[in-house]
Amino acid sequence: MLKNARFLGLLLVALGAVLGYVSATGKIPSLQGADEKKPAPTSNGQQVTGAPGSPGATTTIDGKYLPPPPAKFGGVINLSAKDSKPFWQPQVVPPKGAPNVLLIMTDDQGYGVSGTFGGIIPTPHMDRIAKMGLRYTQFHSTALCSPTRAALITGRNHHSCGFGIISEQSTGFPGYNSVIGVENATVGEILKQNGYATSWFGKNHNTPSYQYSAAGPFDQWPSGMGFDYFYGFMGGETDQWTPYLFQNHTQVTPWIGKQDYNLITDMADNAIDHMRRLNAAAPDKPFFVYYVPGGTHSPHQPKKEWIEKFKGKFDMGWNVLREQIFANQKKLGVLWFLPNQDVA
Repeated sequence: MLKNARFLGLLLVALGAVLGYVSATGKIPSLQGADEKKPAPTSNGQQVTGAPGSPGATTTIDGKYLPPPPAKFGGVINLSAKDSKPFWQPQVVPPKGAPNVLLIMTDDQGYGVSGTFGGIIPTPHMDRIAKMGLRYTQFHSTALCSPTRAALITGRNHHSCGFGIISEQSTGFPGYNSVIGVENATVGEILKQNGYATSWFGKNHNTPSYQYSAAGPFDQWPSGMGFDYFYGFMGGETDQWTPYLFQNHTQVTPWIGKQDYNLITDMADNAIDHMRRLNAAAPDKPFFVYYVPGGTHSPHQPKKEWIEKFKGKFDMGWNVLREQIFANQKKLGVLWFLPNQDVA
């Protein structure tokens, strides 16, 4: 669906390693190629471009503190403008060669659904990405929606960031109040403060339900969690034909006058368009896209052509399908077993 977008994709399960790293250290590793010309390094390893103090100057940061402390004013202030010299703070940018990142999370979908992990649903583009990288086999799921999402985007245990339960069942007790809090930076916030363009498409089940209002406050909305752009719905589920949809903080109704509207298609088109616009406006600025469709969560409302495409594919029944997927997973080597565990 996103095959026309230019991106370096990282599989959902592989992102656990990235999240753990940036959450623990606040750093983004430099992916500078050996044959690329490097910006001038400083004594602490930062990369600086442009004349210091000029409007176009840029710098990377070491990631020890977010937000980073401002650079010392390097200009001159005298009684007249002609005897003074301005100094602009350098713009924070990622290290040279930092990748674009696409994080995809599907809803209520088991480990063995996609073809990439042994399922019978074809996922050829994910297969291609997996062959270029790694398939991780121990992604941490809390078996609930909001908590798993909170753990994923913060790199922390879900109780540490207010999501011991889904947001609609939250309580006023620590660990269960559905408030991530400023002490728990998301991967979006970390990457944004390191110079990435960040965006969130699809389901948002990490805002307190009592804050679903166009009047705000918005500190617990995607925009308050480090995402520059949001196009998606609030809560655990929505109608795919007439979704409870927001663009940033504004409720939108793009289905009006469109008989063939479906949120999954609209969301993909919006994400592709957004990435293209980012590339046109700032081709050297990497992006982080958090793409979280809700189509595999109830209500299940695919378009007719998708229903026809998979007609009869599951007629063998659950038990036979399970054995088929199990055999595929053993062949792929994506199952994890305890020592001496019977895998028959």
